[in-house]
Amino acid sequence: MSQSTQQFIPIREIRNDVVILKNGELRSVLLCASINFELKGADEQTAIIMQYQNFLNSLDFSVQLYAQSRRLDIRPYIVRIEERLREQTNELLKVQTREYIQFIKTFTELNNVMSKSFFAIIPYAPAIGISKRGFFSDLFGKKSQAVKTEEDSVHFRADKAALEQRRDVVLSGLSRIGIRGAQLTTEELIELYYKIFNPGELGQVVSPSLRA
Repeated sequence: MSQSTQQFIPIREIRNDVVILKNGELRSVLLCASINFELKGADEQTAIIMQYQNFLNSLDFSVQLYAQSRRLDIRPYIVRIEERLREQTNELLKVQTREYIQFIKTFTELNNVMSKSFFAIIPYAPAIGISKRGFFSDLFGKKSQAVKTEEDSVHFRADKAALEQRRDVVLSGLSRIGIRGAQLTTEELIELYYKIFNPGELGQVVSPSLRA
C-alpha cells in the first residue's frame, strides 16, 4: 500500500506565525537580509566576524541557518511591464519598452537568474510536547473536548512566549552584525514550506520583503 506524502512531512500545523512539528516542538522562522562581505574593508570584515562569533557564543540554544537558491520567476515582472506598455501613450517609449521586455526575456532564457533567500530557524521543545499532553490527559482522566482545547491553548501561548524570547535574542544578535531580520507570518510560512516540498516550482521562496 502506498503511503501518503504527508506522512513524510514533519509539520503538523502552522498557526499564529509558528510551525508546530508532529513531535510537539515549535519553530520560528526569520527571513534575513544579506550583507556583501567582499565589499567591506578589512577592519569591517574583522568586526563582522568577531560579532558573528560573539553572537554564536551567546546562544544557549541551537539555531539553524538556512540559505536557498532558486531560479527566479521573471513572469510577474514581465506582466507588470506589459501593463505599463498598454498604458503608455508616447510611441517612442512604447518602442523602448517593447525592446526592454524582449531583452529581459532573452536574457533570462539564456542565463539562469537565481535568487537567494536566507533564513534563521529557531527551535523550542516544550518539556512535554503538545502532541503528548493530550495522551497524558486521557491517561489520567477523561476531559471534555472544550477543556482539553483550552488547556492546549494555554500551553501553546506559554510555549510561544518562550519561543519569542529566543527569537528576540537572535534578532538582537543579527542586528549587531548588521543583518536585519523579520519573522515570517503564517501565510509566508505556508508559502515557504510549500515551495520547499515542491522544488519544481519556479520563483522565490517567499515573496515578502523585510519589514522595518
